Amino acid sequence: MNINRHRKAIETMYTGLCTISEYQSVRDPVTKRTKQEEVSVLSGQACHLSFKTIPAANQRDNATTIAQTTKLFIAPELEIKAGSKITVTQNGVTTSYSQSGLPAVYPTHQEISLKLFEGWA
Repeated sequence: MNINRHRKAIETMYTGLCTISEYQSVRDPVTKRTKQEEVSVLSGQACHLSFKTIPAANQRDNATTIAQTTKLFIAPELEIKAGSKITVTQNGVTTSYSQSGLPAVYPTHQEISLKLFEGWA
């Protein structure tokens, strides 16, 4: 199988759409002032979220904690800068995330570990 067929097979599993936003300096043409704003740099990009629940070994206050890891699968040629806000709609649910690690880029796709977006740094 060649890479293009592998990529098409992976992309058939993309059931979500995402918007990538960055916090950028934007100059107001009227006031000539520059301010920081959220700017959408990519929207409507096909993707897929994968979730994995990991039971933690620790118990706190007699309650077992459970952690969930979230991974984004998306096209390999896209450059998603560290610190970007990634808003994904999948299965009727929209959630905003930020990148929690460097992407693993393969010829057919890239995988990005995510964490819930808590605000701009």
